[in-house]
Amino acid sequence: MSEARCLLKTEKLTRQFSGKLAVNALSFEVYQGEVLGFLGPNGAGKSTTMNMLTGNLSPDSGMVEINGIDLFDQPESAKQHLGYLPENPPLYRELTVREFLQFCGQIHGVNRKHLTTRIDDTLEQCGLATVSNRLIGQLSKGYQQRTGIAQAILHQPAVVILDEPTSGLDPIQIQQIRQLIRHIADQHSVIVSTHILQEVEMLCDRVQIMRQGKLVFSDSLVNLQSLRQQGAIKVRFHSPPDTMTLANLAGVTAVENLGEGYFRLQFLPDHNPTDKLVRQSVSEDWRLMQLIPELDSLEQLFTQLVNQETNGDDS
Repeated sequence: MSEARCLLKTEKLTRQFSGKLAVNALSFEVYQGEVLGFLGPNGAGKSTTMNMLTGNLSPDSGMVEINGIDLFDQPESAKQHLGYLPENPPLYRELTVREFLQFCGQIHGVNRKHLTTRIDDTLEQCGLATVSNRLIGQLSKGYQQRTGIAQAILHQPAVVILDEPTSGLDPIQIQQIRQLIRHIADQHSVIVSTHILQEVEMLCDRVQIMRQGKLVFSDSLVNLQSLRQQGAIKVRFHSPPDTMTLANLAGVTAVENLGEGYFRLQFLPDHNPTDKLVRQSVSEDWRLMQLIPELDSLEQLFTQLVNQETNGDDS
């Protein structure tokens, strides 16, 4: 990312309500061509941050630059480089898709000479060409979401912010919207605000996790996944021992009998029982047939990161 251009930058962004800090000196950057996942539990300050990034809420202090333009000193100029899809897209259901994009293009100041071409290109890019003359209110939820994304990228902004972009969609629609977002990222920087961790795994290059108004994690998705620890093993025996024998292995905290010779063994960090299990299996003729390490899920890792920060604040 060092060679890519920084398209969005915040420095010490701070906002409080009734004396309580909602966002506390938040600083980060978003680079050209990347998809940034923005995560946080309820009350973390994520929505407040999104409102400040889009210019819908002024901070108490701090700075936001979009494509090098200060959002609060030059809001009109900065917002020309910003596209935004709120969680509930502000669509005019009585307009056709094309009419709606025509209206949005005029609001964004797209040159009239180029507006028709921009609309046609955006309709094609978002898979809306075949429904461009249909009323938005008659479209499926998936196509309405595509229309919302289309209005966000119509004016070719440097940065696109998508708030819960797959909320309420069925599995097929979710897959289609994810593909569209990855395609958009080829030409724009994209921030995806979501509470769905699978969304982050499927879409994002980098992840930021907020807790109590502060970032508790900011790194690549690869580095986040590298923090996942092995906390369990799934094994199968031809002549399985009883559950208590497995539970007595050093470091094992729980044993689940899955049936047909399968067991799941959970263990303490740094107390992997695999070596002892294999040796005892041989010596007692359990005839070990299968051993599969299981990593913590991203959900478990997310919980650990949030709880670690909470415990640190309480101490």
